[in-house]
Amino acid sequence: MVLKTFGWSFAVTALGLVAAFLFGGWTAFGIVAILSILEISLSFDNAVVNAGILKKMNAFWQKIFLTIGILIAVFGMRLVFPVVIVAVSAQLGPIEAVDLALSDKDRYQELVTDAHPAIAAFGGMFLLMIFLDFIFEDRDIKWLGWLERPLAKLGKIDMLSVCIALIILLISAVTFATQAHQHGGAHVDKASTVLLSGIAGLITYMIVGGLSGFFEDKLEEEEEREHEEEEKAAREGKPRSAVALAGKAAFFMFLYLEVLDASFSFDGVIGAFAITNDIVLMALGLGIGAMYVRSLTVYLVRQGTLDDYVYLEHGAHYAIGALSLILLVTIRFEIHEIITGLIGVLLIGASFWSSVRRNKRIAAAEGKDAVKTEVSSGV
Repeated sequence: MVLKTFGWSFAVTALGLVAAFLFGGWTAFGIVAILSILEISLSFDNAVVNAGILKKMNAFWQKIFLTIGILIAVFGMRLVFPVVIVAVSAQLGPIEAVDLALSDKDRYQELVTDAHPAIAAFGGMFLLMIFLDFIFEDRDIKWLGWLERPLAKLGKIDMLSVCIALIILLISAVTFATQAHQHGGAHVDKASTVLLSGIAGLITYMIVGGLSGFFEDKLEEEEEREHEEEEKAAREGKPRSAVALAGKAAFFMFLYLEVLDASFSFDGVIGAFAITNDIVLMALGLGIGAMYVRSLTVYLVRQGTLDDYVYLEHGAHYAIGALSLILLVTIRFEIHEIITGLIGVLLIGASFWSSVRRNKRIAAAEGKDAVKTEVSSGV
């Protein structure tokens, strides 16, 4: 099972490390290995959230996610995206931007760093909306009940998550404008860039999420029409299973997954510049990491891990919330990638441990009930 799921990741790792060695020797080999670990550690929460969405899709769209989706993730976000940043910010053509990335790496890094506020605002707002919509929804299973119960009540207020997101964006933009003014106003125009990019991230979330939700509702209507057949299966002792997403519903879910992956990859792409400004090594390292994130997503789906460890999804969404705020804070302050990665790992680790303890409590309670039943029968 592990080899089947992670086989392509192992193969890409071997090829990537060999290519790095041939490109720049043992130094390049080490850089690519470090970048791969960085991407995996920063994106583990991405895999958990992806799994929660992917398990709703049928086998065909799961395969599309692993083929076309990985091409978009590796070549689109880890290779093309940094070049597009430079092309747009420096007003260069694509070929000129690639030439700059290969020939003048310091200037290339400078341009990408200059574009960071816009990237952070877009990605931060997209991820923040995911987190807010999650915590404001009333769920049967609650991890941090003392916090999630009152938030679920507040979630009944229409458009609350959008209002909070816009307030946080406004604070971020004003904070950056204040910083620009203190430094002579050299980058004062970045405040408006932060606002526009953040609003673009919010709109992107609402469009993609809204369309996927619309078609998912359509699918639920089809499921209701099969209600009698489902009930018959339940009476025969067969488990009731939800209809897997297909057609337009799955297509828009796929788009949602790709935008989600793009937003998660922002911190990895920007953080990679702390290790190297060589676009070839960056693409190799982050590409290998992206492959493992994809494989881990499928592994979680096929093993039913999210059903067995019910708080994992909660931990992943709290990690998303932390990452979104970190991205917005990095508009002004630099935060080390190790801190970003550790916060996500700690939150998911805590949710996993809570899930294990919950499962033990349930098993113990069921054991006691079974003993009581046996005693009663004996009497």
